[in-house]
Amino acid sequence: MKTITFPLLIITGILAIQACKKGYLDIVPDNVATIDNAFANSIEAEKYLYTCYTYLPQEGHPDKNPAFSGGDEAWTYWPMTEDYFFLDPYNIARGNQNRSNPYMDYWHGFDNKTLWQGIRTCNIFLENIDKVADLQPYIKERWIAEAKFLKAYYHWYLFRMYGPIPVVDKNLPVTAAPEDIKVYRQPVDSVINYIANLLEESAAGDDNTGLPMTITSTSTELGRVTKVAALSIRARVLVTAASPLFNGNTDFTGLKANNGVALFNTQYDPYKWGRAAEACKKAIDMASAVGIKLYYFNDALYAVDPATKVEMNIRNAVCEKWNSELIWGSTASGNPTYWIQLFAIPQLDPNNLNLNLKGKLAPPLKMAELFYTKNGVPIEEDKTWNYADRFKLRTVTSLDTGMQVGYQTVGLHFDRERRFYADMAFDGSKWFMKNGNYNIQSKSEQHTGKKQSRLYSVTGYYTKKLVNWNLVFTANSTTVESYPWPVMRLADLYLLYAEALNESGDPSTALSYLNQIRARAGLSSVENAWSAWSTKPGKYTTVEGLRDIIRQERLIEMAFEGSRFWDLRRWKTAPQVFSAPIYGWDILQTTYADYNRKVLLYTPRFVAPRDYFWPIREYNLQINPNLVQNTGW
Repeated sequence: MKTITFPLLIITGILAIQACKKGYLDIVPDNVATIDNAFANSIEAEKYLYTCYTYLPQEGHPDKNPAFSGGDEAWTYWPMTEDYFFLDPYNIARGNQNRSNPYMDYWHGFDNKTLWQGIRTCNIFLENIDKVADLQPYIKERWIAEAKFLKAYYHWYLFRMYGPIPVVDKNLPVTAAPEDIKVYRQPVDSVINYIANLLEESAAGDDNTGLPMTITSTSTELGRVTKVAALSIRARVLVTAASPLFNGNTDFTGLKANNGVALFNTQYDPYKWGRAAEACKKAIDMASAVGIKLYYFNDALYAVDPATKVEMNIRNAVCEKWNSELIWGSTASGNPTYWIQLFAIPQLDPNNLNLNLKGKLAPPLKMAELFYTKNGVPIEEDKTWNYADRFKLRTVTSLDTGMQVGYQTVGLHFDRERRFYADMAFDGSKWFMKNGNYNIQSKSEQHTGKKQSRLYSVTGYYTKKLVNWNLVFTANSTTVESYPWPVMRLADLYLLYAEALNESGDPSTALSYLNQIRARAGLSSVENAWSAWSTKPGKYTTVEGLRDIIRQERLIEMAFEGSRFWDLRRWKTAPQVFSAPIYGWDILQTTYADYNRKVLLYTPRFVAPRDYFWPIREYNLQINPNLVQNTGW
């Protein structure tokens, strides 16, 4: 596998973008690239609607989503000469972001996409759909709702990356004066309200109006948006808006548009949390009404032991195609999780070396320390767990699940919650697949370990959670069952709701949703766990204490799903967490004692407030002087 690059779509202004051309979008007859042809009939109009979807970033791709390798959740060897598509996220993680040619620049163009072009395409669709004469009214309503959703989502994606952005609700005509094209960035609250209102519009109507409640034509429509998806993304938007990065943040007091308008409201507004909670509840109620529920592995179809069943509760909530928990799954590219599975899975079989199994998406030691003990509390709080000796070797016995009996590994890997063993693999652990149970042995020269300049984990850990248990390989072949990337699943929505409830004065309801997620992971309630096992038994009884619990629960449940990267930013804890050193094990060693030594791999640096947002490319600032650069860039 060689480096894969694509040309950037260069734009000379945010709105001065030419209409789409045949060959790139394939929406009109040959050599007649006109809007009239694109909306001549329902068939051509539907093609144009699908074009609106093509701008969705491939969020399940390891090199196209900054949240996989652009933060501290996964690390890899450096420099890389093979086994990558883009080096952009790795450069972001290493602090090499810049303003002249920003990495993963979805504003100007990345992966052959600029999201402003996506917004423009949605606007063209909305402005011309009335021209289609042979379109049933209920189909027209649905398509309009889909285009509105996508337009809102592209604004949201840009907002999360760049902060306050221009709002492009209408396309300007190509005859517009140059000054009309030079738009301004809008204040945070204005952008949020625009996105939230547009998402609410897209979800409007009864069961038979606008977006469907569920996708019924599973052979042709999976991946298209539903009412539940629209309301759930709206909930995420409003929880983000209520979070510290955007609610009462004084770090960006000096960031003003060139017309003098302040882009950040520095006054904290508790109402935003209440609004977010209401949005979450509305989405949850609708999800429940259509049968969306937390996923549980069906061991009646495939018998497993109790520990493995809980592990598969976790893994298949992500990896089982179109499972009961999925609210919106991305099908971008057709095989949305093909590459992330190959980046995550190591060489499992000592008798079958397969060069497709990269095993390079490596969690650092900090991720191993994040998960709870088997008692459901943090490792540093559990009064029965030996935190001081967590780096000392122990021998695995038959009472220790998830590991190889007789093997030696550090105390850190013993007596942990099931999500730890479901999400991560390490030297001495086991890896359950549908076709068998594999032993992970990753010291130097062992089958899972480093034997060459590639195909290994630089930390000694592997992201088991992302690999579908149906993946099959031999020495000469690999069969990957790609699953839709879970842009939103129910556990995510429950956690957002719990967070908003705690901040808006309803901790008891927050705990009830938190405890549903814990129960699925085989843990007792927060109240029971902290009361019985924690050195801080009353922690959950205060807003501040429950906030810490909810945040850690979220970081654990959503680990390796692209959530941590954005959560640490919106909580304003990124400078402390992202600047912490990256450690792994001494993977070049062959003995238990030598291998199980902490090794410093890198010390990243998150510069606040600069690194909270992407820089706007200098070229775009020159083309449109009404734009202003983000603080620190």
